[in-house]
Amino acid sequence: MQIKFYGTRGSIPTPGADTQRYGGNTPCVLVTSQSGQQLILDSGTGIRLLGQELMAGTSELVLLLSHNHWDHIQGFPFFAPAYQAGRQIRIIPGKTLHGENDAILKQMSGEFFPVAPQQLASTIRITPMTEEQWQLGDFYIQRCPLNHPGSGSAYHISADGHTLAYVTDNELFPPEQTMTSRAQWLEFVTGVDLLIHDGQYLEADMPYKLGWGHSLVSQAVVLAKEAKVKRLVIFSHDPARTDRQLDQLAQQFSGQQPEVLMAQEGMELWC
Repeated sequence: MQIKFYGTRGSIPTPGADTQRYGGNTPCVLVTSQSGQQLILDSGTGIRLLGQELMAGTSELVLLLSHNHWDHIQGFPFFAPAYQAGRQIRIIPGKTLHGENDAILKQMSGEFFPVAPQQLASTIRITPMTEEQWQLGDFYIQRCPLNHPGSGSAYHISADGHTLAYVTDNELFPPEQTMTSRAQWLEFVTGVDLLIHDGQYLEADMPYKLGWGHSLVSQAVVLAKEAKVKRLVIFSHDPARTDRQLDQLAQQFSGQQPEVLMAQEGMELWC
C-alpha cells in the first residue's frame, strides 16, 4: 500500500509561515493498493488538492470518513470531482453516536454554501456500513469506536499483505465515557505495519484539555511500542504547533523503535 498525506492538521486550517513544512490543511489521506485501487480517508481541507489530481480519472472514488466534525468534512465542497459530470463518489460515514450520515452534504445546504448538494454534477452515494468489518475491493476494513465527543470510527485496513491503522481524533485515556478501552486499542493496532494516530496534545496542554478527545504524543508512542507496530505517524497536529516545535518532537523520538514520524503534507509512505 502507498499512503500519501494531503492534510495533517487538527481542528482548524492553519496557513502561515510557521506551518508551511508540516502543513496547515485538515485531515485527508490517500491509500492506494498495488493494483491502483484508492481509498480516501477523511475530507478535511487537504482533499481540495487531492481532488485536482483525481480529475484526470473516471473511476469511482471511495471516501471513508472517521466522523463528522467540521475539520474532517469541510473540504468536500471544494472537492473538484464532486462537480465532474458522470463521476461516481461513494461516501462511507463513520459510526457516530448521533448517526448523521449525511452531515458532509448538509454543510452545503441552506445559507452555509452557495452550491447546494443537489446541484453537484457527480453521482454521490452515502452508504453507511452495518457490519464492523467488510471487504472493499483490495481493502479489508475493520473499524473500532473512537474516544471522541460524538465518537466516530478508527479503521484497520489490510491490502497487499500489509496493514494500516488510522486512529485520528482519539483520546486513549478519556476522563468520562470510554468507547474503546486502552486494552482494546492495543489489540486493534497490534503488529500493524503503519499506525497513524492522533497526537494533538502535549503534557503542557493538560489538564485543561482533558476530555476534548485527543491524545498526548507520548501516549501514542507508548501504545505503538507496546503494540509492536513497525512505524508510527503522529497525526492531527495542534493548530498552535509550529514547524519548529514539530521538528523538536521528531528529534525527541528519533532513533526509537518503532520509528516515529510527524505527519507532513505531501509525505508518501509504503507498507
